[in-house]
Amino acid sequence: MGRLAFNNDVVRAVDQAEVVFNTVGTPPRPDGDVDLSQIYAVIDLVAEALKSYKVIVTMSTVPVGTNRAIVKRLRESGVKSEFDVVSNPEFLREGKTLHDFFHPDRIVIGFESERARAMMSEIFRPLYLIERPFVWCGLETAELIKYASNGFLATKITYINQIANLCEAVGADVHTVAKAIGMDGRIDSKFLHPGPGFGGSCLPKDASALVKMGERYSVEMSVIREVLRANREQPLRISSKLERMLGTLHGRTIAVLGLAYKADTDDARDSRAIAIIEHLVSRGGRIQAHDPKAIENFWMVCSEGVSFFDNEFEALKGADAVVFCTEWNEYRNIDLSRMKHLMRGRNVVDA
Repeated sequence: MGRLAFNNDVVRAVDQAEVVFNTVGTPPRPDGDVDLSQIYAVIDLVAEALKSYKVIVTMSTVPVGTNRAIVKRLRESGVKSEFDVVSNPEFLREGKTLHDFFHPDRIVIGFESERARAMMSEIFRPLYLIERPFVWCGLETAELIKYASNGFLATKITYINQIANLCEAVGADVHTVAKAIGMDGRIDSKFLHPGPGFGGSCLPKDASALVKMGERYSVEMSVIREVLRANREQPLRISSKLERMLGTLHGRTIAVLGLAYKADTDDARDSRAIAIIEHLVSRGGRIQAHDPKAIENFWMVCSEGVSFFDNEFEALKGADAVVFCTEWNEYRNIDLSRMKHLMRGRNVVDA
């Protein structure tokens, strides 16, 4: 009891703390670079409150050089007390945050003083005791580890999607291909599930930021550039396939099941369903959509030409075709006989 307290007085909260974690968002800018305004807004507030030694930890995903810029900003603000800045990027998946926090694959900590390392060691001692692996490194290395990890995951997803496209063209079973690939210990089976492409608030943003970092340091990130291009095209393959099946999309009613960028979250940011629906609507289609959690968030980013339903079977009524965009368990076990009875057409595209 008494170990958790809430406070909207930043000066008081920082004054009472030994360690300050900065966890605000780092959204993408229109040019693909990272918007660090929230990071620096927090640092400016912390600077006003620093009266004694603190460890300031950046958990947000930030480009290489950001933590050094934070050190410079604090010093130029006139801070008199000692402080250390640490990079501790998080690797938490939406929908599985608690599990990932207590069972991390690794804990990455970029530091520059033994005092800061000792403080971070004490904080993460429970995870050390259960033998979670720690990566102790410099600030730049810690910053880049997060981007390199997400860039690789984005590449792996795009690779299996392109293999899936080839499988479809030659009559091969992509799921068997993916299973066999994943049996190779050098590759692993995770993130080898074909689909409409990656979305959400991390992979697209971080892949774009990697390209921008490469430009900044005159390093060509050609693989990531191609990953982003291919990922933009993948949803259009889904909607174009549906158009070929129906002959025309004009005046057709299409049920879209799954609006979140992945299952087990209500996050619709950069969901592949957005691109699919926008293309269907632009070709004259009428959309009846459902998602177990993400309808409200999706409506805020894509609503033109879309009718939303609280029940998947209501969305299926009178539909000429249905597109499954998100792998919700509700859809894995859907009653196919009932679906057939409700729909007008017999066209199903599982993305």
